[in-house]
Amino acid sequence: MRILIAGAGLAGLSCAKYLVDHGHIPIVLEARNVLGGKVAAWKDKDGDWYETGLHIFFGAYPNMLQLFKELDIEDRLQWKSHSMIFNQPTEPGTYSRFDFPDIPAPANGVSAILSNNDMLKWNEKILFGLGLVPAMLRGQKYVEKCDKKSWTEWLQEHNIPERVNDEVFIAMSKALNFIGPDEISSTVLLTALNRFLQEKNGSKMAFLDGAPPERLCQPIVDYITERGGEVHMNSPLKKINLNDDSTVKSFTIDNADKEDLIADAYVSAMPVDIFKLLIPDQWKGLHAFSKLKGLNGVPVINIHLWFDKKLTEIDHLLFSRSPLLSVYADMSIACKEYEDPNRSMLELVFAPAKDWITKSDQEIVDATMEELKKLFPSHFLGDKKAQLRKFKVVKTPKSVYKAVPGCQELRPSQRSPIKNFFLAGDYTMQKYLASMEGAVLSGKLCAETIDKEYSKQSNVNV
Repeated sequence: MRILIAGAGLAGLSCAKYLVDHGHIPIVLEARNVLGGKVAAWKDKDGDWYETGLHIFFGAYPNMLQLFKELDIEDRLQWKSHSMIFNQPTEPGTYSRFDFPDIPAPANGVSAILSNNDMLKWNEKILFGLGLVPAMLRGQKYVEKCDKKSWTEWLQEHNIPERVNDEVFIAMSKALNFIGPDEISSTVLLTALNRFLQEKNGSKMAFLDGAPPERLCQPIVDYITERGGEVHMNSPLKKINLNDDSTVKSFTIDNADKEDLIADAYVSAMPVDIFKLLIPDQWKGLHAFSKLKGLNGVPVINIHLWFDKKLTEIDHLLFSRSPLLSVYADMSIACKEYEDPNRSMLELVFAPAKDWITKSDQEIVDATMEELKKLFPSHFLGDKKAQLRKFKVVKTPKSVYKAVPGCQELRPSQRSPIKNFFLAGDYTMQKYLASMEGAVLSGKLCAETIDKEYSKQSNVNV
């Protein structure tokens, strides 16, 4: 069966990969000249990479890790020590660590929390632990029911001190969805905590050893094309054409030939904000599509700063706990492709970004440098302060869907109401929400849904 897939992000590529595994012929159509969607990256004139975001792979990403295994590229994941490291705003230049010992879950997570005496007091740890018990015992159904409340509301309901939010979860919520705990659905944090605490290596982190388009997306493309599939760049979907019964007739592609492409089935693996613009008028009254109005991408800014000297020796992701910055890493240490023994390249996520997305790159960099003076005071004060060699700012006005309370019921399944049209993307329903894991899983589920539907039709025809 021939399937057209619009979008070569992780959702579209994983959908195509699993379709070829089922014996089908996927044709992936990507609007841009770069693979990856939200994990896209580019090279500057000096040959240095800059990325759409700071992408971290967790031990609690089973579908992503399985994909690496199936592509035989597991060695491209650079695993770091099993820790979570936070800056301490009250003591500039210092860090607080949650170190997970090599013992089974959840004991390793409990030990990590109890052994950290910098950020939480004993009574706060106990109250927080007691609050988490229902989520751990009652599972995913309970977690999804909590979608009606923000994380801050959930903490208040469980009598967990506000300081727990201030110390830990402002940073975590910004890292997970680029918004603060007052806005984010409690389902997001509880899902993450469930995975982190119930799986031994759930919170263990890895960096890819280079830029995602080359080191992850291209191997998927090679896998697809070697098995008869196709991937076409610079081929944006312009229009979804319909038959009289509202099924899809063809995709009009806005390339040099303005082609109308025909297939047996069709998939949108585009971001939800782009897909909403292309929904045909005949479909807009259908609940599965009309409810998408409530799903909107969140703005995010990724900043790359190249310095003339080393700022840190920490080979890990860092939670800044800054009002402006979410997470950051020294990619000259953390990533093989970006390695530099003498100079740092910091990659930082600026979040929440809604008040900054329209500001100039220079304004954003100036604000970031002010924050860095607090994070690295010894390097930016005095006569021998580090000098910024160059910078690159990547703005994404609409990134992953903004996971505010009530979003769960708005997320569609991979099977649409239209017989020959399907959906993939991290916004579609799967338990890993707006993440790389969610995107890969959505593509896998979409491929399985198509294959089952096709098999069912074949059996009927026989």
